Amino acid sequence: MPPTVALAGATGNLGLPILTTLLDSKYTVIVLSRIGGSSSKLKPHPNFTIKEVDFTSVASLTGALQDSRPEAVISCLATLAIGSQNPLIDASVAAGVKRFIPAEFGMDSMNPLCVQLPVCAAKEMTQRYLTEKTKTHPGFSWTAVANGLFLDWCLEEGTLLDLKAHKATLYNGGEVSFSVTLLRDIARAVVGVLENLEGTRDRVVYVHSACVTQNKLIGYAKERDGVEWDVRVKDTEEIRREGLEELEKDEPDVGAAMLGFSIVGCFDTAYGCDFSGHLDNDLLGVKELSDAELRGVVESFM
Repeated sequence: MPPTVALAGATGNLGLPILTTLLDSKYTVIVLSRIGGSSSKLKPHPNFTIKEVDFTSVASLTGALQDSRPEAVISCLATLAIGSQNPLIDASVAAGVKRFIPAEFGMDSMNPLCVQLPVCAAKEMTQRYLTEKTKTHPGFSWTAVANGLFLDWCLEEGTLLDLKAHKATLYNGGEVSFSVTLLRDIARAVVGVLENLEGTRDRVVYVHSACVTQNKLIGYAKERDGVEWDVRVKDTEEIRREGLEELEKDEPDVGAAMLGFSIVGCFDTAYGCDFSGHLDNDLLGVKELSDAELRGVVESFM
């Protein structure tokens, strides 16, 4: 029988699919929820329990984990603050957790250009912190998941393409190949990590549902409804500069700047946005979409 795991951030865009997949895979799940958080809205299930915690308190987190003794802790906490996951990491070590999966789930945090982007600073520092913990606690280990953009979420929100308005900003011309992953496949990758602890120990794993270009996705839409698109082209280096300039302001729009940096990391080949050459799909049980399946995903959001 699969072991017990703990999940922090179970109600978010990614946390909920991960929770569902864990339960479908017969894991017992301890949902760590902020005191007064929204986890009470989760549909009851016999294989998960909710523990309210203070995510800034090592003592609070350690108590919750020691009670349930999970084999792994999965973090889907939505934060860019450096060090924000450290209390959860410290508590995991104290409770004897074997594997920690940090809240990354995006661009290639091992790429030397990506780590220079402010949006990646917290991820790099978290990996460093985890690595230090593994040196002093040999029974503890970590795995980070790189999956590129959330394909279905981005299509639904119109951040990749606006399929309903037939509008798009084409980054670097729209012909850049980049990795995208369905939320369900990211969740499958997490389960794959838990099923392959030794093969995924202390490293970043790479998955995607498909490698696409913006123009390819627009092509699917045009073939479906025949409507022409209103597009503009923007260079990601310009976006990077704009983001840095925004952060220099007295009252910067940090969210907008970080979104821009994320675009740079996911749409610029120099930042390793195409994972095709080093995928862990087979190891983690993630199948790539066929052309027909990818087309179907696009059409489902039109």
